[in-house]
Amino acid sequence: MSAPRTLPPEPGAPRLAVLGENVMDLIPRGDEPGVYRAVPGGGPANIAVAAARLGTPTAFLARFGADGFGATMRERLAAEGIGLDLAVAAAEPSALALTSLGTDGQARYDFWMDGAADWQWSDAELAAPLPDSLRLLCVGSVAAFRGPGAEAIERLMARERDRGRLVLGFDPNVRPAVIGDPERARARYLGLAALSHVVKASDEDLRMLHPGRDEEEAARQLLAEGAALVVVTAGAKGARAFTRHRDLAVPAPVVEVQDTIGAGDTFMGALLHTLARLDVAPDAVADLGERDLRTLLTTAGAAAAVTCTRPGAQPPTEADLAPYLSS
Repeated sequence: MSAPRTLPPEPGAPRLAVLGENVMDLIPRGDEPGVYRAVPGGGPANIAVAAARLGTPTAFLARFGADGFGATMRERLAAEGIGLDLAVAAAEPSALALTSLGTDGQARYDFWMDGAADWQWSDAELAAPLPDSLRLLCVGSVAAFRGPGAEAIERLMARERDRGRLVLGFDPNVRPAVIGDPERARARYLGLAALSHVVKASDEDLRMLHPGRDEEEAARQLLAEGAALVVVTAGAKGARAFTRHRDLAVPAPVVEVQDTIGAGDTFMGALLHTLARLDVAPDAVADLGERDLRTLLTTAGAAAAVTCTRPGAQPPTEADLAPYLSS
């Protein structure tokens, strides 16, 4: 008897799922000191938007707060064409972040997150099978560290790693003020990194999570413990990819920086988008060649650079990105 045919996914069916928080960012209005505007954000939500704008059908697993901010953040993602079938309408409030900008455009944050909806995931809420169309699952940022939801997220990642069907990604995007005890946070990070095929971290993340080690030592530790690809970003200096076989650095495009809000998230979204385009299987990530690694870093770096030229987290579309990739 012949094997049953595998039907292709329906057009628009998600190939990437992102799990993590929404945060309402309160951003200063430059023309009115002391006045802020509320802008939907949150690292994982921005990752999902970045991938979707570049053309990867994307789903977002979120717990939306039971307030006006939660409704606004849901509307933002739906307007980007992001699937929300696996999202939860939560009883808790939304998380908030007050953003300030340095003279160099670097964003700094103060957070109001205690009791927010985003950290309350349960095993029951994550028990449903993920869509057959998915090829990648990414978790990240504060939701990966704050209990009780972080424990449920880690168990989901362990389940999917055992199944071996999806490329798993992790972006810690460390916020030291809100991830709790540093040693416990490092243990959580190392556990999730070991379950992931792709780990993306900034050089600042690694200094906090791997004290006393340089970025190469930190990357090699993650590869030894289970990761297949580690990407380290360093802002205007560019990014570096590590696998068991390769070490490749790519400089960042030179742009006039408006601010850096959402740049790291955009980088990860573009990285996942490119992996989806390459259609890399989980067991093939470790063997990516130099050409594919360069494509990953170049595309992600260009997308992050475009975001830096805009106020707030505004990732580019594929058309926006084209001039940066053709030069």
